[in-house]
Amino acid sequence: MEKQVAIIGAGVSGLLACKYTVSKGFKPIVFEARNSIGGVWINTVETTKLQTPKPAYQFSDFPWPDSVTELFPNQYQVLDYLQSYAHHFDLLKHIKFSTKVLSIKYQGASDEEMQSWSLWGGHGEPFSSRGKWIVEAQDTQNQLSTQVYQVDFVILCTGRFSDVPNIPEFPPDKGPEAFHGDVIHSMDYANMDYESARDFVRGKRVTVVGFQKFAMDIAMECSIANGLEHPCRVLYRTEHWNVPDYNPWGVPLRYLYLNRFSELMVHKPGEGFLLSLLATILAPLRLAFSKFVESDIEKKLRLAKFGMVPKHSFLQELNSCLIATVPQGFYDKVDEGSIILKKAPSFSFCKEGIKVQGEDTPLETDSVILATGFKGEKKLKDIFESKMFQDCILGSPDSAVPLYRECIHPRIPQLAVIGFSESVANLYTSEMRCRWITELLDSTFKLPSIKEMEKEAEKWDQYLKQYSGRYYRRSCIGALHIWYNDQLCKDMGWNPKRKKGFFAELFEPYGPADYVSP
Repeated sequence: MEKQVAIIGAGVSGLLACKYTVSKGFKPIVFEARNSIGGVWINTVETTKLQTPKPAYQFSDFPWPDSVTELFPNQYQVLDYLQSYAHHFDLLKHIKFSTKVLSIKYQGASDEEMQSWSLWGGHGEPFSSRGKWIVEAQDTQNQLSTQVYQVDFVILCTGRFSDVPNIPEFPPDKGPEAFHGDVIHSMDYANMDYESARDFVRGKRVTVVGFQKFAMDIAMECSIANGLEHPCRVLYRTEHWNVPDYNPWGVPLRYLYLNRFSELMVHKPGEGFLLSLLATILAPLRLAFSKFVESDIEKKLRLAKFGMVPKHSFLQELNSCLIATVPQGFYDKVDEGSIILKKAPSFSFCKEGIKVQGEDTPLETDSVILATGFKGEKKLKDIFESKMFQDCILGSPDSAVPLYRECIHPRIPQLAVIGFSESVANLYTSEMRCRWITELLDSTFKLPSIKEMEKEAEKWDQYLKQYSGRYYRRSCIGALHIWYNDQLCKDMGWNPKRKKGFFAELFEPYGPADYVSP
């Protein structure tokens, strides 16, 4: 009998999980709350484009069509590409659209028995005759209609950047309720159609809170709509090394950070003495690379002129997965005054607008858009019905989500998480993880003991903290994607070295095309 695999989410990771489970003879059922595939690309800001250069953001066996000539395709082009992929591999028939998963419940061993296990699932296998997952799903077109499914394995592809907005907390009477205007989250802005979004900001004094990609894109749209008559104010806490392009001083960034030589400069989880010694010796070069990129960004964006030079290094930014591309002309808008940058370590609301900590005069505004991110951890936690699983999935508050190979929680059987941990190229990373998971399901290899997996996850957490510093952000493999992929390859029995020749292996950048076949 075919093993049934529930895949929750039909974004990039969900499509990949579906494709590879089918290729191994399993029977996937994909639950998607919306009526379309595409995940975060379904609703976005009009000016948003792909963050990652196109060659690094493609399926290994399905290149971009020749008709897409832009290096950074827009929303429609990305959605068309994902739709083409789904049609090419006949994936849509496995997807239940407009079906929201309310909860998942493990049916099998008791909590006490699971806590006594030394191997994942009690025996180290991905499937169990005793254990099943019960998936409760709701028809989003008819919310009174729910259905229950029993499956052998669950792959969570719910992502981190959607559905549950991160709203800052404020003291009583100093939150949005004290303000006379509109306060929305960037998610609400992105959910508007393009014309409605333009109408929302047109003719208004708009304040955008945040300084990541969404915040900059929204600020650009506000400045285009209102110009100097109603400048868009951007409130931010931290300056970031957002990049104008991926060619610092004419050198492609991938040659600085996406090859094996660049990874020799970084201390790696599980490295031996020689690699550790080499990373220590090469530390000055690591610093020089970072300064090289920083100087290019400073010059091109005139950061010193605007007081926007970050206090941390570019390497920290990379290892925190915080790098974003600056919209073209963003700092020209700052220079002309249609975008005003305002540093605000903390703020609160008042009737007239916003009060920045330490300042007496409020910033008068008509509308506030909170581009303050999402609570991906809460979404991941809340899908479990079991209190034990809710408590263990996130780990301790000061550590990364404790996933072995960024995919498997050692204490949660018959379940994988794909797309929660970030990298410099998320599609590429999700594909490798989906291939690893399906090889695991196909019994190509077995997992080590629970304790060994927990130790490995802890090593990766220490790496993150070492190189991200106070900008540490949970679950990001940052600048070690080749080292990470090597581990997946070794598990699957693949040769981790994918280039031809010593120098090519050392200096050529790695990308999706290097992993087309085992």
